[in-house]
Amino acid sequence: MACKAVARTQVIPIARPILPGRYGAPSSPLLPFLVPSIFARNASGGPRGGKKDAPSARKKRERKEFQRVPVADSQKFALCDAIRYLRAYEVGRPPMIPKFELAVSFRTLKNAPVIRNRMKLPNAVSSSQRIAVICPPDSPIAEEAKKAGATLVGEDSVLDAIKEERIEFNQLICHQDSAMKLNKAGVGKILGPKGLMPSTKTKTIVSNVGATIDGMIGGTEYRERIGVVRLAIGQLGFTPEQMQANIRAFMTNLRKDIDRISDQVGKDIHEVVLSSTNGPGFILNGDFRSHNSLPTKDLSVP
Repeated sequence: MACKAVARTQVIPIARPILPGRYGAPSSPLLPFLVPSIFARNASGGPRGGKKDAPSARKKRERKEFQRVPVADSQKFALCDAIRYLRAYEVGRPPMIPKFELAVSFRTLKNAPVIRNRMKLPNAVSSSQRIAVICPPDSPIAEEAKKAGATLVGEDSVLDAIKEERIEFNQLICHQDSAMKLNKAGVGKILGPKGLMPSTKTKTIVSNVGATIDGMIGGTEYRERIGVVRLAIGQLGFTPEQMQANIRAFMTNLRKDIDRISDQVGKDIHEVVLSSTNGPGFILNGDFRSHNSLPTKDLSVP
């Protein structure tokens, strides 16, 4: 029986590509020509996900100055016209309760020194000021404070009332002889948030109590916050002439404050806005009357 020779074909197994391990290193030798994309990706140092991560967004550049809306094209009003429109928003309200408020905004740096001062307006706005004085009781200083118009005078009695949060005053001054006792009492956390803590910076720790009280009665305090100074400038029943006198006195004092710190930082007035308790704001143009203004006698509240 003849035997047939069977030709056997030798099968050479092809190496199966092994993907890189967890950290990008291959677990066994690879054939570069079989998996070129893997080697190209590993050589370039790119991520395994295929696409490169999007570059992180650049940090937004923070403004160094307070942002202000341009007012060149905004409508501006004369003082008499602004008073007329604001009184229309206060119809039916007692003339002594709503107040006119003046807001002056600046073009200034955010970290610039702020304006803070006290002045006495020609026509007093507040009619219910209660002033407390921390000074030695039964002393000539206490007698002087009472004669000047202080409603609460003393040391321990005033400090105890503050600790019990019985704040029955809206102005507080301290004689320099009682300043140490005030600091030891630890009432700053109560008075500080209310803006009543006496200090030499705000001129409320003084040596002459009588003169300070005279300046406070009918006076007002203003402070710059976020580049804006706001001040109650008049009552709803004030005549336009009284409003003009108060605004003129305040703006004169404010410009002196700006000149005083001009060597430290530049501050420019951006806009002056007059508003009321329940009314909107009107940008003033610096004029007292316009050609359409009513006579001032018609704007006076009887």
